[in-house]
Amino acid sequence: MGESLVEAVRQALLTVRDPVGGGNVVEAGLVQGLTARDGLVQFAIAVPRERAREMEPLRQAAERAAAGVPGVLSATVVLTAHRADPGPKPGGAGRAGPPAAGGHGHGHAPKAPAGQGAMLLPDVGKIVAVASGKGGVGKSTTAVNLAVALAAQGLRVGLLDADIYGPSLPQMLGAQEKPRTEGNTIIPLQRWGLKAMSIGFLVDAETPMIWRGPMVMGALEQMMGQVAWGALDIMVVDMPPGTGDAQLTMSQRVPLAGAVIVSTPQDVALLDARRGVRMFEKVNVPVLGVIENMSYYCCPKCGDRADIFGHGGARAEAAKMGVEFLGELPLKIDIRLLADAGTPIVAARPETEEAQAYRRIAARLWDKLQGAGATAPRFVVE
Repeated sequence: MGESLVEAVRQALLTVRDPVGGGNVVEAGLVQGLTARDGLVQFAIAVPRERAREMEPLRQAAERAAAGVPGVLSATVVLTAHRADPGPKPGGAGRAGPPAAGGHGHGHAPKAPAGQGAMLLPDVGKIVAVASGKGGVGKSTTAVNLAVALAAQGLRVGLLDADIYGPSLPQMLGAQEKPRTEGNTIIPLQRWGLKAMSIGFLVDAETPMIWRGPMVMGALEQMMGQVAWGALDIMVVDMPPGTGDAQLTMSQRVPLAGAVIVSTPQDVALLDARRGVRMFEKVNVPVLGVIENMSYYCCPKCGDRADIFGHGGARAEAAKMGVEFLGELPLKIDIRLLADAGTPIVAARPETEEAQAYRRIAARLWDKLQGAGATAPRFVVE
């Protein structure tokens, strides 16, 4: 069924015209990563980076054509930019192909690496990635509460959910509505004193994102380049776990001021946190510090403390790696309950010790950023 549906969608896309070269988008080779599973169709349209904004009608036309195919329950299409054709090279002929995986040009700082276009988010003062080497360590909860704490300091704050496969901001911010648009521009949702954007605002909550790397990168670029963020003092980026496509896209396309690594105290989490630190070092993004989440458990009835995952491991690991230990956060049921309810504890119960811990870490981050310049990364290939 999946293969037959893919072919049916491909046939439907023959009716969608390529406004640049004429013909249709299939024969022009613009359709990438077409997949169909259980009636859910997803693919990307590759367009010239410099014309991405004006290609939104093309994306919408392709999405309508796919959605109209019998058997398609939902169709999701994103634009993904490709390298502009530089023309024939001396001594050779033919069109330049796409950038090779792992090929990152040199000599273009502070611009983006060769073939990547201008850096995105030029009106954002500081961009900070909140990352982890593995899932389940409370990275998103930490990112949301840090963003709210920064906004409470009077800063203009944006919060970007870069986790395409597992977006959590709609739940944690209590924002389930779709953002409105003005022409081809998406207006970010506003909650708790900050502007926020997530792929979870644009698709149904139960829709799985069965996307290959180029589609993930295209979606991220759209959420940075086609969203009306406006002027911001700082943007907090909730990264997906690991060291994959999203991390590389963020490192390539925005001038990251630094990264914060979230880990729990146990050895397996610390091992993955170490990989996260090394990854950012390789792309010349400074690691601002390490946070130990779920550092200890507080019984809600008696107040007794238990070090369920051990304690102090992240502090010791930070010392080994030569990065700052920013603080520890307890494993408390109120943090989880309020996050599930869409009311971050920093906003809902600012008087609590755990909310104050988030605020202290946020204040320390902002202090560090005042002396940190944001530069485009320099890729190191070994």
